[in-house]
Amino acid sequence: MLKVIWLVCFFIVLIWSGIGPKDQFTWFLEVLPALIGLVLIVISFQRFELTRLLYNLILLHSIVLMVGGHYTYAEVPLFDTIANWMGSERNNYDKVGHFFQGFVPALLAREILIRKSIVNGKAWLNVIIVAICLAFSAFYELIEWWVAIASGENAEAFLGTQGYIWDTQSDMALALLGAIISIIVLAKYHDRQLAKISVIAAINE
Repeated sequence: MLKVIWLVCFFIVLIWSGIGPKDQFTWFLEVLPALIGLVLIVISFQRFELTRLLYNLILLHSIVLMVGGHYTYAEVPLFDTIANWMGSERNNYDKVGHFFQGFVPALLAREILIRKSIVNGKAWLNVIIVAICLAFSAFYELIEWWVAIASGENAEAFLGTQGYIWDTQSDMALALLGAIISIIVLAKYHDRQLAKISVIAAINE
């Protein structure tokens, strides 16, 4: 039942996102990671079922991407309103996306590393998780750069720099912050969910 609800929520937002987006090319670029994630999630249902916490976070991250794709990251209405309240000209919705780019992958990396017994020791586990998330964030910035070179002006909305010269650095910093906060806030709860999966796996064996 949980899987059905997850898929229904995903496709409702995806369909809404794809109806009259601000820029069709930007929509495709922003939603593509969510679509790739969808394929991996469906595969995981049968081969490597994840914790409920992680499924919910991946769905939330996908929604963030799809909302950004619909409006473009520089023009999400709620964040225009927030910018006006704060006396700023910059729409900072893209920063939410980059925070999630660290927050959610941190739990995904943690789950895989623990369940596959790849890393021994809590300290090294945390270091490697953060390093993976920061590397992923840096690689995504490279992808944005390559798309910009290949597409020229058409990629401006995808980049979403809005004239901020430190945009790339702040994006990676927010992904780093997201990964660290994810580990600090969710590790104990995540451990409890991992324990449940271990028990279920042992029963099924």
